[in-house]
Amino acid sequence: MGTSDELIFVGGYTGDKGGDGEGIALLRRDPATGVLTHLGVAARTPSPSFLAQHPTLPILYAVNELDPDGSISAFTVSPGGELTPLSIQPTGGGDPAHLSVTSDGRFLLVANYAGGSVAVHPLDPEGAPGERSDLLGLAGSGPVADRQAGPHAHMVVPVRDDVLVADLGSDRVWRTRLDPVAGRLTMLPPAVVAEPGTGPRHLRWSPDGALMLVGELSGTLSWWRPAVDGTLELAGEAPTTTAEGQNFPSEIIVRADGRFVYVANRGPNTIATFAWDGDDATLIAETPTGGDWPRHMILLGDHLYVTNQLSQSVTTFRIDPETGVPAVQGEPTAVASPTALLRWTITAKEA
Repeated sequence: MGTSDELIFVGGYTGDKGGDGEGIALLRRDPATGVLTHLGVAARTPSPSFLAQHPTLPILYAVNELDPDGSISAFTVSPGGELTPLSIQPTGGGDPAHLSVTSDGRFLLVANYAGGSVAVHPLDPEGAPGERSDLLGLAGSGPVADRQAGPHAHMVVPVRDDVLVADLGSDRVWRTRLDPVAGRLTMLPPAVVAEPGTGPRHLRWSPDGALMLVGELSGTLSWWRPAVDGTLELAGEAPTTTAEGQNFPSEIIVRADGRFVYVANRGPNTIATFAWDGDDATLIAETPTGGDWPRHMILLGDHLYVTNQLSQSVTTFRIDPETGVPAVQGEPTAVASPTALLRWTITAKEA
């Protein structure tokens, strides 16, 4: 592998979830051209549908999206991308869908979708997750009967001293406080109380401090601003597609300069480009993904990479730096049942 090349790990669904993947796949990326090369399977593990990296150690974490007993798997990563199993721990809930590591590298947080809970796993000095220090159960429901009968944690993300949890089932983004000694979560007033039937899925912050939220069930992008009491108030909302029929938006990206927001639309199979001016997000383009069911995406420089889960490919886009609009570059890269992408960055321990 060339010294300038980058590694991208791909999570996906294996046979237990009806997928064709074998575990975590590995791609090589040429940063100059954006071209991807499939290198094979880096680790065989069941349905690693979302991936995360330790902030300072060469450790990769994956959820194993299984029901009723989900788990997390940790791997050490060699400079060439080889994965060596480090630890497996049960998450205490079904279908874990997302995970993240606190900025100090001391805790791994996991969103159990089916169980509607958040697990906290302390990490030892080598980055290995131990037994849970907490399992916080969520509560609530929504009007979409087949999707919102109970809470469904879909994303968990540390923000300074707080931990935010996007709950598709209760139409809330919960705000919790993590005790850095005990590793336990305390529920605070919710950060966001969305319109019934929104189905909060993923969120991102804009550089100017707005919370951008994708509603999987409402098919909307909404943006929220801090209120006096510390909660967030709805500042605006827009549909993420102009297409007819059902739309289940998945991932959201805010470009580093804050000028553009991208949303992946499952159903229409498009990437929506929004111009953001600090007050309003305006839909300026919708670009076909060249595949079916865009589940996740990452933005690396001027290249956007999108996983087409059902058509089993990753599409490469080149983004126009001025207009912000993506255009397909080359043919999609074949990857079995891809659901998540993780660009591997060299850690302090490796450098």
